[in-house]
Amino acid sequence: MTDSENEGNSLDLRHQEKMRRRKEIQNREVAGKSVEKGLLVVHTGPGKGKSTAAFGLALRMLGHGRRVVVVQFIKGAWQTGERVALARFDDLLEWHTMGEGFTWETQDRARDIAACARAWDVARAALARDDVALVILDELNIALRYDHLPLDRVLAGLRARPAMQHVVVTGRNAKLDLIADADLVTEMTLVKHHFRAGVKSQEGIEF
Repeated sequence: MTDSENEGNSLDLRHQEKMRRRKEIQNREVAGKSVEKGLLVVHTGPGKGKSTAAFGLALRMLGHGRRVVVVQFIKGAWQTGERVALARFDDLLEWHTMGEGFTWETQDRARDIAACARAWDVARAALARDDVALVILDELNIALRYDHLPLDRVLAGLRARPAMQHVVVTGRNAKLDLIADADLVTEMTLVKHHFRAGVKSQEGIEF
């Protein structure tokens, strides 16, 4: 056996031992987790992908035959690829686009507040339903950031939901009190974006 073959075998054995120890640690960590509960998940930060990640969870939940409700607080009624795709699960999915566009498009604070209030009424109804496994509150963070909804009322609604219901809240600048209540918070970090290089929004990527 050559020196290079001996070295290769030694590397293989070290890797095998390293992975064996890692598996033992992983098994102990998994065995120590026994709680099941509905999670409050927050996707925030300046990076792209907050809503996209939420819709990935919707697809996963639908794949398990569970009911999903999506409430969009800000985005208008333009047709998006995710809505078209997920609409194929119309027996399990309810999709409510309640926004009228971003605040710089409407330029009407009273109108924005009224739209968010209507969206919250729909969301609150979904949060009261035992048959809904996942509620996605898309861009709710934006509505809270601009004080279009009272934060205390939103937090009370989230806390009062069924014990096994999962909720995903998306949007930049999540409120600290919402983060404190959440079970899982992911901050999307913007490292590089094609928009800054003059590339426009494209079908299948942005919508």
